[in-house]
Amino acid sequence: MALTLPEAAKLSTDTLQRGVIEVFARNSAVLEMLPFMDIAGNSYKYNQEGVLPGIGFRDVNEGYQESAGIVNQLSEGLIIAGGDVDVDRFIVQTRGNVNDQRAIQTQMKTKALSLAWTKTFFKGDVAKEPKGFDGLEKRLTGKQVIDGKGGELTITMLDELIDAVEGEPDVIYLSKAMRRELKRVIQSHNGYDEGSYDAYGRKVMTYGGIPIRVIETDANGNEILGFDEAGGTASLYAIKFGPEQYVSGLQNGTISVRDLGELNEKPVFRTRIEWYNGLAVFHPRAAARLSGVIKKDGGSGSSKPAVKASKKDGGSSATSETKPESSK
Repeated sequence: MALTLPEAAKLSTDTLQRGVIEVFARNSAVLEMLPFMDIAGNSYKYNQEGVLPGIGFRDVNEGYQESAGIVNQLSEGLIIAGGDVDVDRFIVQTRGNVNDQRAIQTQMKTKALSLAWTKTFFKGDVAKEPKGFDGLEKRLTGKQVIDGKGGELTITMLDELIDAVEGEPDVIYLSKAMRRELKRVIQSHNGYDEGSYDAYGRKVMTYGGIPIRVIETDANGNEILGFDEAGGTASLYAIKFGPEQYVSGLQNGTISVRDLGELNEKPVFRTRIEWYNGLAVFHPRAAARLSGVIKKDGGSGSSKPAVKASKKDGGSSATSETKPESSK
């Protein structure tokens, strides 16, 4: 059975483990929504739909022309993610009880791991970090990457991104800066809404019923989906989740949290957080990326001239502005 991390936290009977899982999910809009399949062993083989078989029509006493679909067999290995939290015995004794001091450090370590995993989900590249896994930027190719061609975000681009996903995506991920661009574009459209909430009761913006979720900075304070791609552009991602069908996480057991007590070699209390996990994309159209999008001002800080509405066009569009005439 596949569970999201918030669901797994509810089922955990270990208070320390439950707290760590909740911090993982609360600090990442990806880990909050992504289902994780429990698997046996350290890898998982699966078939990804390639080309569907052909069909035909026949007359009486005629046969069908045989054809078979193409299936791509893929394999995903699990990675080991985690870290140790050491708190000096002196700090524990002089600055409060053991649970308070160690809990603070454990929460900080967990948040850092959550942000690092989220960055790998999008930007992971085993050629650069062989101990990790390939993220969506590396996995998505061909028609699953819509080229914004260095232009400002438009409603057409957004709809193309949504349409590139099988059925309808469960979420669109972007940075806070890109959210401002998107809000500017969709605010005047009927599909815009701010009445939805996430798993923790936080308000979420939606477009056409699809949640728009923000990806925060990484553990070093750098934007994960910032305007730092080629030419000062940024990307948005549309994703459909589902175990064995679309995008799903893999794990062998849930997040492990172990209190190792005081170490013999030095006077510190150690807590170890560890997680054997991976990522699988079961359908070729389970996710899509809109790349090459710039800010409205082109990222230079200077505003572009506004587009003046003409009577021929019947007024300005949702993204156009009428330039006021200067007084003479």
